[in-house]
Amino acid sequence: MTPTGFLHDVFAAHEEREAIVWRGKSFSYRWLDESWRLWSSHFEAAGLEEQAVVVLEADFSPAAIAALLALIERGCVAVPLLRSTRSDRHSIHRIAQAEHLLLIGEDDTWELSHLPGEANNPCYQTLRERGHPGLVLFSSGTSGEPKAAVHDVVPLLDKYRTRRPAWRTVAFLLFDHIGGINTIFNTLSNGAALITVDARTPDAIGAAIEQSSAEVLPASPTFLRMMLLSRVQERYDMSSLEIVNYGTEPMSDSTLEQLRHAFPKARLQQSYGLAEVGILRSRSKSDGSNWLTLGGQGIDTRVVDGILQIRSPSIMLGYLNAPSPLSEDGWLVTGDAVEIDGEYLKILGRKSELINVGGEKVYPSQVEAVIETMDNVAAATVYGEPNPLMGSIVCASVALVEPEDRGKLAIRLKRYCRERLPAYQVPVKVSVVERDMIGERFKKLRSQPPTA
Repeated sequence: MTPTGFLHDVFAAHEEREAIVWRGKSFSYRWLDESWRLWSSHFEAAGLEEQAVVVLEADFSPAAIAALLALIERGCVAVPLLRSTRSDRHSIHRIAQAEHLLLIGEDDTWELSHLPGEANNPCYQTLRERGHPGLVLFSSGTSGEPKAAVHDVVPLLDKYRTRRPAWRTVAFLLFDHIGGINTIFNTLSNGAALITVDARTPDAIGAAIEQSSAEVLPASPTFLRMMLLSRVQERYDMSSLEIVNYGTEPMSDSTLEQLRHAFPKARLQQSYGLAEVGILRSRSKSDGSNWLTLGGQGIDTRVVDGILQIRSPSIMLGYLNAPSPLSEDGWLVTGDAVEIDGEYLKILGRKSELINVGGEKVYPSQVEAVIETMDNVAAATVYGEPNPLMGSIVCASVALVEPEDRGKLAIRLKRYCRERLPAYQVPVKVSVVERDMIGERFKKLRSQPPTA
């Protein structure tokens, strides 16, 4: 049986059930299964060979999802790419050594064309030897050339064979992101409905939840804070929400508390995942807690020198364009700094984001969490700047709800932080920026200070 064969069984068992809501129209599991088989016929007629590396430029349309399933079933290496958010797609074609491009337009018209790539990377050779399909996921590339993680699809999809509750889920996380891929397979493997959206704005998400009675919203802490600031819950009926799932970056305690008040009936659930390993099963210490346990079948975790490491059957084969992050004994070194409390972990942030102030460690999320409790602050991004005396100094860029004198804001912010933080964590420089601190995946940009 192919890695996706179990999904045919799920689809057959739920033929009349709603599988996808797209542009207000409902598509059943019977339709999705038939579309999947039709795409398989298209690929057969085109002579698309097994292990061919195919870039799939599309979004969460029913046709794109069916095409992704057909590519995996055929044994190809799929490279999902959300065209609207990537200006570097030609670079991605090159890095992926892509041999074909499947472009699916917004009106579901499609074109399959050849690309000049030669798929000779050792990771691809491993897939050929195993006879397994693959999946290539790219990082955002905000700090340089995006890294391309190559997965063997067989172990990556194994966890979806276990049945879970069938929640109607909003497809907020992107089509070419591990979170988006997880949303697709977690939803469809349980015979649930995938609620797609035309735009990722608070009002678009609020409207989708109201109109489709969505039960699960997976989103980044940054976007959830945007929702709270816009008071979207006051304009739309979002009472159908059972779970608000957050991940991809640290969540502040203040935002978490505001979410509890805004969505009192929903369970707040933290998730953890990386393009290199997939989404791990997690359990929060309590509702509204930033402490969690990580695990799942065959998954182990350990902390070495304060950095989380993971061992899992679903770890990627490697990068196409970067050194392996695996330890000598096969553990993925995540680069995420954590605190430990018994069996629970708290994600502090990326080690690469650490600011060293005279030997003292400052994680941006710790300072941002304080600044974002201030009146009139919409969002804050903290970063370090080199300093000949201290090594680095702490700097903060702030987006405001309403205009405010910049000099007075800087004084107010420093005073506020001094009352709540150690002196070495208090920002030395403060700038006011427009709301351009958020990247394409609705995470804070940290590769360089945002410009005014």
